[in-house]
Amino acid sequence: MDAEGEIKLPVKDTTHIKYDLVGSHIENYDFMINLAHFKEHAMGGFGGVLKNQSIGVASANGKAYIHTAGITEKSAELWNHVDNQDGFLEAMAAAAQAVHNYFGDKILYINVMNNLSIDCDCDAHPHGPKMKDIGILASADPVALDQACLDLVFSVKPTEGDDNGPLIERIKQLHGTHTVEYAAQIGLGSMQYELVSIDK
Repeated sequence: MDAEGEIKLPVKDTTHIKYDLVGSHIENYDFMINLAHFKEHAMGGFGGVLKNQSIGVASANGKAYIHTAGITEKSAELWNHVDNQDGFLEAMAAAAQAVHNYFGDKILYINVMNNLSIDCDCDAHPHGPKMKDIGILASADPVALDQACLDLVFSVKPTEGDDNGPLIERIKQLHGTHTVEYAAQIGLGSMQYELVSIDK
């Protein structure tokens, strides 16, 4: 979306970032379907709709701005300033909220819980999944959706061929659940939810 530049979206929570830098083509759309592959991630602990809506929608400069918790927009300087893990997670939540507010109620969130690897799809050589596929979840609330997916991962009782241990270890190591907790704290959504199966 940033092929022809970027624009600034206002952020409600300015603790780390003062605006959200997204591709200017966002202005071409009046609704969004946020379709994410829920899996683990080497920096965020896990990736779902919140990460997809923040890092995924951000321009190249916006990605650097979020990853460095507001220190720099220059991707060439990114790795010199990636040392504030909670700040990064909180900046992701703030950026996700900016996009959510931009579209208002014209946004749908979907997490596909298959091929649950500890690596992101962007990894050239990701680890193979250790868990069985769980399914597809959707909501109008991104916080509730990511929380429900986390709960499903954490609730798996490990058996041969269905081991949630590596995923849980990665999430805890990188404090990944903090993104959801902080998103709820700033008012993006609720961690409370009700699971309704449409397969029955």
